[in-house]
Amino acid sequence: MTHRERLLAALNHREPDRVPMDLGTARFTGMVKEAYERLCRYLGFGELGPLIDRMQQLYEMDERVLEYLDVDARAVSLGAPDRNREEIYPDGRWKDEWGVTRVQPPGCHFYELAESPLAGPITAEAIARYPMPDPTDPGRFRGLRERARRLRETTDYAVMFNARFHLVHQTQYLRGFEDWYCDLAGNHELFRCLMEAVVENLIAMNSRALEEVGDLVDVVAMGDDIGLQDRPVCSVPLYRKLIRPFQERIVETIRRYTNAKILYHTCGSVYHYISDFIEIGIDALNPVQVSARHMDPERLKREFGDRISFWGGIDSQHLLPHGRPEEVAAGVRRMFEIMGPGGGWVLAAVHNIQPDVPPENVIAMFEEGRRCVYAGAGVAA
Repeated sequence: MTHRERLLAALNHREPDRVPMDLGTARFTGMVKEAYERLCRYLGFGELGPLIDRMQQLYEMDERVLEYLDVDARAVSLGAPDRNREEIYPDGRWKDEWGVTRVQPPGCHFYELAESPLAGPITAEAIARYPMPDPTDPGRFRGLRERARRLRETTDYAVMFNARFHLVHQTQYLRGFEDWYCDLAGNHELFRCLMEAVVENLIAMNSRALEEVGDLVDVVAMGDDIGLQDRPVCSVPLYRKLIRPFQERIVETIRRYTNAKILYHTCGSVYHYISDFIEIGIDALNPVQVSARHMDPERLKREFGDRISFWGGIDSQHLLPHGRPEEVAAGVRRMFEIMGPGGGWVLAAVHNIQPDVPPENVIAMFEEGRRCVYAGAGVAA
């Protein structure tokens, strides 16, 4: 099978020759800078590419590394706007194009939220006046179709478009987490107002992008966390009232431009939302945070495995940073035995691989993945 055929077979709930694998295709399946640098040194090749996510400290991965690990997909993403409003201050603070200010504390691997421009007492009028980014800035789309076409026509990899539908996150960053949760609990009119303003901006941006690449991509990926370690962000009725309607609009937008599979990322304990994800048209769920409450892989596969695919599941809180390579391999094999039957599983770590993960464990994960061969595939393990 080609890499593209393998991934699509799994997402269509058919058993491919071996389990498909992902590293760094989506903005939530990559490696944090320090972990990636260590892997490159260990392999003796590879280097940092362009910075693709300042907040998470993700860099484009070297094609040699992806080929060595036999990753099955490649990504296309929006470019930087021509009229970029980002600012880096002398003290290291960073203001993004949405006006959100972040800082990288000493010893921290990421940028943390420092100032939310719509925090505190605000009105719907203040939201309406707020200067959102220009969603149709030509820099975002320059060369996008050419990059997608090149992958489609000159490689056998599945092609993923990294969409920017981070609605929940973006409203949290603009409003501040405390005020966002207070609005969710008791100020529904203001909550909807901000969600509406942001989703309209994101739909305009991504609609233009999907017009460019919708016929060339196999997967559209988007990320927006609505789970905590031990529970979802809110009750199911409140989710259905205030969050799901906006997610439905996002899925409808994607479907308008492409037949690609939709990969949705949300960390945490989201078992109670999965039926809703299926109903609105999500094809695959990432990262399958097996260390979170109610996210037992056996239960997920048994209850939902014929209706949604799972993308991830290799524990990054305990196994990858603290296990030995043989324990990582055993963990991959166990997940394959649980999630693999009937297709519907893509091997990946639970979220971006963190700096405390040894390169030996990254290699062990992918080496064992190549051994996860389906019976009757006719491929040697």
